Amino acid sequence: MSLDPITLAVLKGRLEQIADEMDATLFRSAFNPIIAEAHDASHGLYHATTGETLIQGKSGLPVFVGAMSFAVKAVIDKAGADGDLADGDVYIFNDPYDGGTHLSDFKLVRPYMRDGKVFCWLASVGHWHDVGGNVPGNYNPVATECFQEGMLIPPVKLYAAGKLRGDIVSILRSNSRLPTSLYGDMNGQVGALDLGIKRMDALLAEYGAASVEAALGELRARAAKMMRANIADLPDGRYSAEDWLDNDGIVDEPLKIALDITIAGDKMTLDFSRTAKACAGPVNIAYSTAVAACYVALKHVFQDVPANAGVLDPIEFKIPEDSLLSVKAPKPVGGYTETILRLIDVVFQAIAQAAPERANGCAYGTINALSLAGWRKNGQRWVMFSFFGGGHGGHPQGDGLNHGNAPISTATIPPVEILEAAYPVMFTQWALRPDSGGAGKHRGGLGAVYEIELLEENADVFLFGERGKFAPPGVAGGQAAARNRFVYAENGVEREPPQISKMVGLKLKRGERLRLETPGGGGYGNPAERTKEAIERDRTLGYVTK
Repeated sequence: MSLDPITLAVLKGRLEQIADEMDATLFRSAFNPIIAEAHDASHGLYHATTGETLIQGKSGLPVFVGAMSFAVKAVIDKAGADGDLADGDVYIFNDPYDGGTHLSDFKLVRPYMRDGKVFCWLASVGHWHDVGGNVPGNYNPVATECFQEGMLIPPVKLYAAGKLRGDIVSILRSNSRLPTSLYGDMNGQVGALDLGIKRMDALLAEYGAASVEAALGELRARAAKMMRANIADLPDGRYSAEDWLDNDGIVDEPLKIALDITIAGDKMTLDFSRTAKACAGPVNIAYSTAVAACYVALKHVFQDVPANAGVLDPIEFKIPEDSLLSVKAPKPVGGYTETILRLIDVVFQAIAQAAPERANGCAYGTINALSLAGWRKNGQRWVMFSFFGGGHGGHPQGDGLNHGNAPISTATIPPVEILEAAYPVMFTQWALRPDSGGAGKHRGGLGAVYEIELLEENADVFLFGERGKFAPPGVAGGQAAARNRFVYAENGVEREPPQISKMVGLKLKRGERLRLETPGGGGYGNPAERTKEAIERDRTLGYVTK
């Protein structure tokens, strides 16, 4: 069935609006700030038989686009094997080896049925506040197996033919330090899926199933065609880049992330064969997560291509099974964010060799997952888990963004007012970090300084960061940014972690402070080409003091 351009555009907008409304529904109903304020979640529509991404909301995390297609396919396989799929079923799971990312990200997947058959799947994924494991907030930098990171739930039915399975809810709640938060987030995701079903009913009632199905197929085909055209515009050849992780949290030795891109006509091969082997600590990722990160990186480079599975049609991946980019259970994967950020960095660096006019300097390269946890005077458990911002890379059109969020997402940094209201802490600094952006024709964005004072009696502190040893590089002649720095008080003396960017078991007392100084972004272009006006403006604003 063919559609005229106007109808196709209208259906594209309506379908995207459904995913956007699902995003908004969860953000407004979630209990934990990581979803409600930071928007660490995503919703989308997925193919009935392959699980491929058809439509994704614009407010959630782009890294979930590629990963969730694997998650939906895992549910399709589970339903096929069991043979009992029914309208109203909702599957829930967080298995990172089937569906990507890490144990904190819970996926809810529901079939949208039409005439007794699956028309498409609706899916919701959100980062729950605490899912058990050794460390409150679950970013355990010294985990050596996934069981130390949290509970692992395979695909199971949360709802069977529309009926809630209370036993599953009880299992989930009993494995969290914050069961009320977990219950609220879960119901927020269920509500988002309910809304998606209603909106799909209305859309198909108005346009018919055949028209909507045709639109989904055409949008996918156009994404693939546009991606091939973009690749064909690049010069054929082989382009290589290497970058490093500080360590795996267990052994204090750097881990190499290496990429060789081959461009041949309208096809691209991403070869990670020179990357380090799977490691003992939690910076490993599953294959599905690696593919998802490459998708995000390519979308940064080819910004005009629609967000669906067609983007990956002309891409071939080479990721050895023994690589830290392709691990299986029980290898720990809790710090997946740090590894995919480095993966995005090597894509930027390699593309800069082929087409510097499309590339960015590397962003700050770590979410600095910080967890403070303790007990209030009334005996209530509190867990503050958050991530923090830094500078983005300079780019062909201008300077990098100051104090932005990581390029794996369109999420926001939780506001200081929300964090101080929710937890017994006070931020004594929340400021830009001078001299942290990499020099260049276009300067890298500035990182930030966060200083936190504890207001309760005691707290345990855990940090999972990166870029403490290897600064975010610039591209096209741009210079590297400042490195990450974490400082804490111990008996009145400022200290830094032995492994620079990761730490467990830190004890904080009332009135003591810790400080994060986050990296800036790498510069773009030769610093000698920066205009005098831009240099003077940097000095006037205090961005550069040297």
